[in-house]
Amino acid sequence: MKTDYEAVLWDFGGVITSSPFEAFNRHEATHGLPHGFIRQVNSRNPDSNAWARLERNEIGGDEFDIAFRAEAQALGHDVRGAEVLALLSGDIRPRMVAALDALKAAGFAIGCITNNAQVGHGPGMTDDNAKAAAVAAVLARFDHVIESSRAGVRKPDPRIYQMMCEALSLDPARCIYLDDLGINCKPAAALGMAAIKVNGEDQALAELGALLGMRL
Repeated sequence: MKTDYEAVLWDFGGVITSSPFEAFNRHEATHGLPHGFIRQVNSRNPDSNAWARLERNEIGGDEFDIAFRAEAQALGHDVRGAEVLALLSGDIRPRMVAALDALKAAGFAIGCITNNAQVGHGPGMTDDNAKAAAVAAVLARFDHVIESSRAGVRKPDPRIYQMMCEALSLDPARCIYLDDLGINCKPAAALGMAAIKVNGEDQALAELGALLGMRL
């Protein structure tokens, strides 16, 4: 195996776990909301809306509940923020966890950069104790984890990627970054990282394996 890369950096929700967008879609279908409505609310004023402030820990869950509802109502539908928070906890993808273990065994550094909120139990943002423990076990594999709600900065702000490189003492050009949102991949690529937009497990692992010259 010959590669120029020394570290693989991962988003968590939608990459290591199933995407919350799937839960959003189910919730919208069940409650008669337009498809993509929750994401529409979250994409308006992306640096200053309720979602952004929650992920920077500038507001708590109760304040988010009220603020998100006001933003949703302004777009024509009544959705409480608390309903959205209940949808955030995805299921861990075993193949992705196996890839983490394989990378560690091959000598790569691994890091996690996650936009999250201080709701539920731990970084997985769940009230399910068993799921919280499973998330903690996955996060313990990483050499370094940056949570937006603790760092006070969130993706796609370039500073959060730079913070990870500084923590690992690596140049961005030596890193690969995976995220399920293109908007979060762009700053990583601009810094010199190889960025992979995750559309699914097979695609992501195939692209990562190709860059590293190994099967995952």
